[in-house]
Amino acid sequence: MLRRRLVPLLAAAVFALVGAPIATATQAAAAATPQAVTTVYYDASQAPDLADNITEAVQIWNDSVQNVRLVAGSPADVTISEGYGGGSYTIPQGLGAGEVYLDLQQAQEYNPTRIVAHELGHIYGLPDNYDGDCSILMSGHSAGYDCQTTHPSAEEAAQVDANFADGIRARRQPTVYHGCFDRAPAELRA
Repeated sequence: MLRRRLVPLLAAAVFALVGAPIATATQAAAAATPQAVTTVYYDASQAPDLADNITEAVQIWNDSVQNVRLVAGSPADVTISEGYGGGSYTIPQGLGAGEVYLDLQQAQEYNPTRIVAHELGHIYGLPDNYDGDCSILMSGHSAGYDCQTTHPSAEEAAQVDANFADGIRARRQPTVYHGCFDRAPAELRA
């Protein structure tokens, strides 16, 4: 009878001494395990004149966010091309995918790394912001020619991390972003 009572008590004591630290260590390891990082592959071969600016903008984003990484590679989720005239713009094809067009004429007027970083912000799901605040990357041209900010604000970086928090790309309807590093449409100039 004493043995029947003692064995369960001993087992409970052993589990309390051994099992609790194992459970705590398992919980700590799970908390320390990084969540899945989404890799977005890009092809900038059609933008040779702005290659250094593209590399710099990619590094800025990779240093600023945790849940998504831009990597040059194929098959590309994002294609980056350049041309002369028409304004820089992005045509998203779902979060983390799309086409970026960089206007070389604008790159002579505005900071070209800022333009690239801004357009990549659209690929990450950030909308234009027209409040003219130079500290906000997505303010684009509304911050003026002199604005040299090339990094996303803490709020912008947090939003991108939230957009990619589940480690996979959430698909959405493509949207064309015009106006920020573009000649603003008439309704935005009013």
